[in-house]
Amino acid sequence: MQQFRIAGAEPELKKSTRFVLLALGFRPFFLLAALAAIALILAWVLLWHRGFTPEAYYGRVGWHSHEMLFGYATAVVAGFLLTAVRNWTGIDTPTGAPLAALALVWLAGRVLPWWPGLPPVLIALTDLAFLPLLALGLFRSVWAGGNRVNRGFLALILAMAGANALVHAEALGLAGNLARAGTYLMADLLVLLVLWVAGRVMPFFTERGVAGAKVRVRPWVERSGFALLLVLAATRLAGAPAYVVGTLALALGLLQAFRLAGWHQRGVWGIPILWVLYTALGWLCVGLVLEGIATWGWAPANLAVHALTLGAIGTLTLGMMARVTLGHTGREMRAGTAMTLAFVLINVAALLRVFGPMLWASVYPGWVLLSGICWVVAFVLFALVHGPMLARPRVDGRPG
Repeated sequence: MQQFRIAGAEPELKKSTRFVLLALGFRPFFLLAALAAIALILAWVLLWHRGFTPEAYYGRVGWHSHEMLFGYATAVVAGFLLTAVRNWTGIDTPTGAPLAALALVWLAGRVLPWWPGLPPVLIALTDLAFLPLLALGLFRSVWAGGNRVNRGFLALILAMAGANALVHAEALGLAGNLARAGTYLMADLLVLLVLWVAGRVMPFFTERGVAGAKVRVRPWVERSGFALLLVLAATRLAGAPAYVVGTLALALGLLQAFRLAGWHQRGVWGIPILWVLYTALGWLCVGLVLEGIATWGWAPANLAVHALTLGAIGTLTLGMMARVTLGHTGREMRAGTAMTLAFVLINVAALLRVFGPMLWASVYPGWVLLSGICWVVAFVLFALVHGPMLARPRVDGRPG
């Protein structure tokens, strides 16, 4: 298995810009992601409790799901891949003005739906442009890098763009009942990315972080997990019966729990920058199992979705943004008190959002509010701690 590193021994690359925030992809996109995570959930909480209503382009629930998946999550994906691909290949990814332009396209996709009187087609084309432009920005580095496996990331980004197109097709009135399919497809593609990246980073991070750790990587589990997820995504997109989708989700959840058990070391729980990633993968298992048992009416389907999105994707993205920021600004790979609290809070947010309504459904809006507060505080802490790191040069004087 190829060792995956996004911090440590890096290629000596050119200093592409004097403006630090545009020196490497993680800097602007992680900052934008953190700000989006705060603003989007504050808006969602206001919608629940103060009658606040978003622009009608996506619809009430559609706006929330679209912006969390195609807004917040794609910003993290962009920052991560623009940084990681440079490290894998030794070939520069966009910096300076091209990076600024890419970030502005992402930002325009978030802002334009709120602009009164704009033609819907302009909103759609602007938002749809971001993921293909990201793939284009990565193309040279990935294609010339020599490792063909990395080219799969381009296919994944374009598949995400296709999922976004389904959402916009319904919003524009070109076809009906496509937004839900596009939203679920995007969630499945993000889970695929989580499985892919986790398989490359978790064994390495664990053995590097825990003294004497020896993880178990089972190739058949890795292959089976990807195959199951692809079949799950395909059957869901094709509108297969719920019991088929649920059975596949349950099988994948149990398989991922077995995979995680092979990596787990007791020492990870003394290392916040590591245990936050383990809790994220634990939420992935929980979400998939809940989706499976929801088929038989033993759990609400929407809570399974939040275990996967808020729990798994939200926790993993926060943990990885913290880790990448530390490593790529030349700092020690250690979470301080504030970020450890942020890691706790995002897990509490998931617990409240997923299991609170199961225990006391009549106060559902209260669980949404409490969960939203925990989420927002977690990302405010990230912005306060890591925001200055993103805007300042590396402490070791290296480019990036």
